[in-house]
Amino acid sequence: MTTHRPADARALPLVVTMGDAAGIGPEIIGRAFERGALADAVVAGDAAVLRRAGAAMTALIDEPGDLAAVPPGCLPVLAVPGLPEGLAALPWGRVDARAGAAAARCIEQAVHWVRAGEAAAIVTAPVHKEALAAAGLPYPGHTEMLQALATQAGASPPPVRMMLANDELRVVLVTIHVSLRRALELLDFDAVLQTLAIAHEAGRGFGIAAPRIAVAGLNPHAGEGGLFGDEEIRFIAPAVQAARGRGIDAQGPFAPDTVFMRARRGEFDLVVAMTHDHGLIPVKYLGVEDGVNVTLGLPFVRTSPDHGTAFDIAGRGVADPSSLLAALKWARRLVAGRAPRA
Repeated sequence: MTTHRPADARALPLVVTMGDAAGIGPEIIGRAFERGALADAVVAGDAAVLRRAGAAMTALIDEPGDLAAVPPGCLPVLAVPGLPEGLAALPWGRVDARAGAAAARCIEQAVHWVRAGEAAAIVTAPVHKEALAAAGLPYPGHTEMLQALATQAGASPPPVRMMLANDELRVVLVTIHVSLRRALELLDFDAVLQTLAIAHEAGRGFGIAAPRIAVAGLNPHAGEGGLFGDEEIRFIAPAVQAARGRGIDAQGPFAPDTVFMRARRGEFDLVVAMTHDHGLIPVKYLGVEDGVNVTLGLPFVRTSPDHGTAFDIAGRGVADPSSLLAALKWARRLVAGRAPRA
């Protein structure tokens, strides 16, 4: 089937990737479909896996533009070439290289469609990092894989950052999926300044004319004037000043144990945190059911639920689709140049 593709990205469908076949991704996709949340979306995945997870009726299509031809009540599933055989027979909740390979292949195909102008954005269901590694993929997660897929041949990778957000907080990370020791090695003036620039542009893309960005310090009490560490003095505060010189409304560094409360109360639009857990614990504490992961710096919109594959409950029929629903909402709003209110 081939249909006319509208030029306006807002009229194009979203592509939802299946995630790990042994996790809860297929189930929350099926539940989102039951709630009518995928009316403007197609799923890149394996139809048998989605049926096993509870999607009663599926319709195989060849490209996103075929969505209009899908019969009512059928989940539109994009035929992704190169998927391993037997995915629907994999045990629930176990790491398997075939599931990792399939998840990666769906992501690759989704990127192809969105970069070809056939889809508006990508919403990714959870992948399992061990399954990706078992499949021989050199990426610790979605962010790094999407960065590689967005890189033109012979070009340097685009600088990307992870943002986790809900209705109360937006947090952008300087470092992500590395050990804490390695994160400390990666932190420097350039990394912080680049993150502030990316966060500023993201805020403007959300429709905030002059985003107010708070910078969380690395050390207790933001170093307390060098008593508890000097990273704030050596490069974090200088990066904040350099950002302000570029017209970015960056403030800090502030004590990381209180800055998130200040942002939640409306004092700031975004918070930049130095490490993964520094920034994500406050957001997830407020509830993973409403959290969304947004990859900033890509040449296309990508969102995701803020939880993992939940192998402990996979196949039990109890997975909550709320975070996926939030990710779909954010993707639509970002395509339109607006973000849900925080």
